[in-house]
Amino acid sequence: MSVRRLLLIVFLMAALLALGGGVGALWWIYRPLPMAQPSVDLSVEPGMLPREVAQTVADAGVGVSPTLLFAWFRLSGRARDIKAGSYELERGITPQRLLQKLARGEEALRAVTLIEGWTFRQFRAALAKEADLKQDLQGLTDEVVMTRIGRPGLRAEGRFFPDTYTYAKGSSDIAVLQRAQRAMDRQLAAAWALRTPRSVLRTPDDALVLASIVEKETGHSAERTAISAVFHNRLRIGMPLQTDPTVIYGMGTAFDGNLRRDDLRRDTPWNTYTRPGLPPTPIAMPGREALRAAVQPADNAALYFVSKGNGTSHFSTTLGEHNRAVNKYQRGQ
Repeated sequence: MSVRRLLLIVFLMAALLALGGGVGALWWIYRPLPMAQPSVDLSVEPGMLPREVAQTVADAGVGVSPTLLFAWFRLSGRARDIKAGSYELERGITPQRLLQKLARGEEALRAVTLIEGWTFRQFRAALAKEADLKQDLQGLTDEVVMTRIGRPGLRAEGRFFPDTYTYAKGSSDIAVLQRAQRAMDRQLAAAWALRTPRSVLRTPDDALVLASIVEKETGHSAERTAISAVFHNRLRIGMPLQTDPTVIYGMGTAFDGNLRRDDLRRDTPWNTYTRPGLPPTPIAMPGREALRAAVQPADNAALYFVSKGNGTSHFSTTLGEHNRAVNKYQRGQ
């Protein structure tokens, strides 16, 4: 045993004897540290020395001698294992558990859930509500945001995968978006690799756009591929998609919750009643199943569908059949 290590042991034992009247080192190591609050936040910055970490723990509100805690860090042989990060120390934590948490990098994690079918505006609003996220997006345009995440010139809509993302307290909201963007790249590539010969889509971006429409049109998950087939069949014969969610998206904040006949006639780049083919961008963030459905349409000849009012749809191959279904399910005739 080195002289330095021996001196540390002697110092620790002497300090414990002075503080606890002869209570042994093991008793202190496994004894809960005094805390006035149920939990305290601890930020260990990169490059911080073990002695500084010990002082930071005491400054955060843990009732411990920084000198004694530093001696424990050194005596354990794990002082160099302490990792930078944001930690949450809960009441009842012991010196042994504290060091274990710091050495393993068990950061305090939070989670934010981004929902399938949300727009990018809704994604940003959800991130803005996360008090534990560093709000670096505030005041930035969507174009600047895309530049910040390394995708300049790319439209933001549809480019982020809806999922639950965990993050350490104090992380940047831009970092969460970067993860969601990379996740969408992976999910889109995986879906595109599974496309069937029935698909008329030419590029992965086409698949992303159609998937966003399928996501917004689907009331019943089992019907995703059938709805995808309707749009594929229309694209195949040059028939307008005529889907209301694209019109609503093109209206932006002007949409008041009530889609009127005049709205269907008002031209925007996303109005699939006035313009043929797919809209220029996605209209929402599609999930995994919508992506798969976009490239794997069902094998049917349907050109129309109408909601039955119970979350499912009636599919028709002719306009006459469709009109009868509309009368039955929408007008009660």
